[in-house]
Amino acid sequence: MKNILIVGGSKGIGNAILTEQLEANNKVINISRTVPDISHPNLEHHNLDVMENELPEISDLDALIYCPGSINLKPISRLSIDDFKNDFNINVLGAVKTIQKYLPNLKNGNTPSILLFSTVAAKLGMPFHASIATAKAGIEGLTKSLGAELAPTIRVNAIAPTVTDTSLAEKLLRNDKMKENITERHPLKKYLNPKEVASMADFLMSDKAASISGQVFEMDCGIVSFKI
Repeated sequence: MKNILIVGGSKGIGNAILTEQLEANNKVINISRTVPDISHPNLEHHNLDVMENELPEISDLDALIYCPGSINLKPISRLSIDDFKNDFNINVLGAVKTIQKYLPNLKNGNTPSILLFSTVAAKLGMPFHASIATAKAGIEGLTKSLGAELAPTIRVNAIAPTVTDTSLAEKLLRNDKMKENITERHPLKKYLNPKEVASMADFLMSDKAASISGQVFEMDCGIVSFKI
């Protein structure tokens, strides 16, 4: 049994990861501003805002997964400096604060690992993504830098999903026509289900990925990799 800390495990991809890890009988510590809609004897929840509140003390820790993200899509002329700051705080500085807090715990963990989240927009130039792509590019740099710095003790990887069927992306998937357009844009003619991302997260935390660190895995349904 592993002790896994998830930041942002109450909704979306984070919740899919939380559910899968509880089903695997791991102990899951969740930090988020909302309570997960699930109860389990192995679940420990801390209701707080990572950027605003002091992080709780945790004794044993084998994996840290930082899930918070944002989809702030505006033309550059409408993006304020505060927009860039807010996206950077949510996506990057929250991850940095969490990693710095729990790094000593992870170093004593069982084959410890860190998992972060980027986006396909960090590699694929997309209109109106300037703020979020900038922040997630920071996550990719953090992944590679920490992967090198923390080797061989702690593995660090990231997942860069395309559009995923979560509440965060509901504006992009708010009607059948938009869903059809998103589907057709992807060479695999689909977009992601959170459970698919949770399965990738499970693999990257497992001993099956013991030789993988400093990598960013694009779960892109072909949109970055292919031109068809």
